[in-house]
Amino acid sequence: MSIKKKIWIGCSVFFTAFLGWYFLIKQSDYTIHFKVQAARATVHQGIKEWAASREQKEGVKYVLTQKSGLSQVSYTLTQGQKQVVYDWEVVSKNDSVVSVNVGITDINQSWYNKLTVPFFETDFKKEQLEKITDFKKGLDTHLKNFKVKIEGPGNSNEEFVAYIALKSVIQEKAQTMIANDAIITGFLYTNKIKITGRPYVEVTNWDQEKETLEFNYCFPVAKNTKIIPHATVKFKTLPVIKGLKATYYGNFRTSDRAWFALQDYAERNKLQLEHRVLEHFLANPFNGGDELKWQTKVIIPFQKK
Repeated sequence: MSIKKKIWIGCSVFFTAFLGWYFLIKQSDYTIHFKVQAARATVHQGIKEWAASREQKEGVKYVLTQKSGLSQVSYTLTQGQKQVVYDWEVVSKNDSVVSVNVGITDINQSWYNKLTVPFFETDFKKEQLEKITDFKKGLDTHLKNFKVKIEGPGNSNEEFVAYIALKSVIQEKAQTMIANDAIITGFLYTNKIKITGRPYVEVTNWDQEKETLEFNYCFPVAKNTKIIPHATVKFKTLPVIKGLKATYYGNFRTSDRAWFALQDYAERNKLQLEHRVLEHFLANPFNGGDELKWQTKVIIPFQKK
């Protein structure tokens, strides 16, 4: 067999195998890639908010159809006979960068899209590029509104506090604090109990799958404070915590972005963290000013061996 014939056969086998993979195995019609400086869970929150905003803009439903930890999530758009699947893959590359791959499949037009997308600017291709570009712009804007500085292992301080126990979804933690602020501060003011420091949030249970929180909204008071019985306001000592620390700069509504950054850092460095968090808010948002100068100290405890 001549060399030319061997080359021709080899190329034919390769081309046939490629076509088989492209049309029969490759799942998405069109894949869009980009990188961003963010924690994986921050990107996931962005995807969730993007799907909700697209629903309002397009008047259709984006349904969560699959989720695998922080690495993969899928949404399906259904509009009449049209079904488009968005498979998001979020991969941590290093201490600050994640790679985002979005595989997009139109269930009823998949073969046509696979034939045309590599060679033509089809309506499908332009529409999907517009949607993902819209997501990327929104995420970039959000990321400019806060900063997270990982400080590494450390300890919190012991603090005696008055607190009120609350529950919420993670996205509504700040709103829940504000809604209950008058209860605890009013109680302290009425009973002439002086607040001696900036408030804490002690998250006692963080359900990461359901995105729900059980937490104590705390205000430091003197250790010798007289304990006055109350239905919801209680007193306790926040113990010293040994864990992974960070400083968050930004609006307190999204201080969980520091939690997400600590999660990624811990995973890369093979550290095991509990599903608890302690936040110490050092700024008063009612004073206004540059939100990027508002500081929140965050620590997540190490898992006990």
